[in-house]
Amino acid sequence: MSQTTVEATASTTAGPSAAEAIAAAGDTVSALRNAQAAPTIFPVQPEFTNWRSEQRAWRESVALLDQSHHMTDLFIKGPDALKLLSDLGINKFSNFKPNMAKQFVAVNHEGYLIGDAILVYLEEGLFDLVGWHMVPDWVQYHGEKGDYDVTFERDANSAAREGDPLQYRFEVQGPKAELLMEKVSSIPVEKTRFFGMLEFEIAGRRIRGIRHGMAGQPGFEFWGPWEDYDLIRNTLIEAGEEFDLKLAGSLAYSTANLESAWVPSPTPAIFTGQETAEYLQWLPASRMGSVAGSFTSDNIADYYTTPFEIGYGKLIDWDHDFIGKDALKAMADQQHRQKVSLEWNAQDLAAAQRSLSEEGTPAKYFDFPKARYGLYQVDRVERDGKLVGISHDCGYLTNEQAFVSLATIDADLAEPGTEVEVVWGESPNSTKPAVEPHRQVTIRATVQPAPYSRFARESYRKNS
Repeated sequence: MSQTTVEATASTTAGPSAAEAIAAAGDTVSALRNAQAAPTIFPVQPEFTNWRSEQRAWRESVALLDQSHHMTDLFIKGPDALKLLSDLGINKFSNFKPNMAKQFVAVNHEGYLIGDAILVYLEEGLFDLVGWHMVPDWVQYHGEKGDYDVTFERDANSAAREGDPLQYRFEVQGPKAELLMEKVSSIPVEKTRFFGMLEFEIAGRRIRGIRHGMAGQPGFEFWGPWEDYDLIRNTLIEAGEEFDLKLAGSLAYSTANLESAWVPSPTPAIFTGQETAEYLQWLPASRMGSVAGSFTSDNIADYYTTPFEIGYGKLIDWDHDFIGKDALKAMADQQHRQKVSLEWNAQDLAAAQRSLSEEGTPAKYFDFPKARYGLYQVDRVERDGKLVGISHDCGYLTNEQAFVSLATIDADLAEPGTEVEVVWGESPNSTKPAVEPHRQVTIRATVQPAPYSRFARESYRKNS
């Protein structure tokens, strides 16, 4: 049976369980719609200059993003670590070896998406699973409850942890990112594909990293022991003056996914289905999340997505057994919604913002640059008043001078140029802290490709 070195049983370390919170609310949808939690927590300085200039840096020069604080690292160690990951992940593992990384995707038994994270194969029998807590939670639960010889060490988001992180994690993005890394590394920067691993040597420290681009631009993500944080950060900042390096705060960073078309937190399929009753007893209510937006249903399963809708169907390896495989096979030949970008109509957006200065109840406030007000944002996308999809995440892109969202919509409407409408705001208003009294409004939108930026579409994964 598995054992853990940190958070031996998650549900006993953080107050009531998710199951208890749902029971107190009366049903799952009510619990999530009225969850008294912040939409997202980025415990990093919001701006160093201003978020507009910081967004421009990853398109024009180079941006330095501090990822040390807002994600969860789950270190998985033991002879059964790879088996555990293979049993839970839809990905191919037969050729997965030390010093490799991949986007790890998990689904529930019914084939609906739990989420995704970055999985790094550090050495034989040792992995680091990095991302939002939803996937690390799912993996830790199954590792603890299943017959696996593994141990866990969990390094949570800095807002949920006492003390410093175990590791620093930096990302450099932009057309001059490679020049910067070549300057600071005393060993050559290897050419590698997207998610390929490589090494740097900075200020005498040997550092591992991956080729990774969150904003559709060339980039690298790398990490090391926390005690080297200041040394590595200061070295990058000093060397970056030559390349017009900008520090990017949490406001700019939160929008990078809109350019590269990564949906960061679709509603995880953890509330219904096989094993989920036990899982919700284990999961702390503090990590249950919150639902926001104009889409409503009494059935929480209606909020779920599938790997096919989010664009992860190509990652499925049918040659190994994993949770949800049979369900995904049954779905595979069906028609699926497709991931697109939606460009919101500027006049309609301005009218909604202008309502704040007019008599009567205004539209829901737009927080710039990212307007999400729940961890799981689910807004109705309509065509002639009929539901045709879900808008997941929305915000403003300085580099495109456009307000956009990522959405999954019916396949016959996914052609760029198609006109749809996004319903913005809740009815009735929920009691989440980020929700003020407001009225729903309809905003016209135009379907565009995902990724939205031309550079990201043409170059983002060219070497993958």
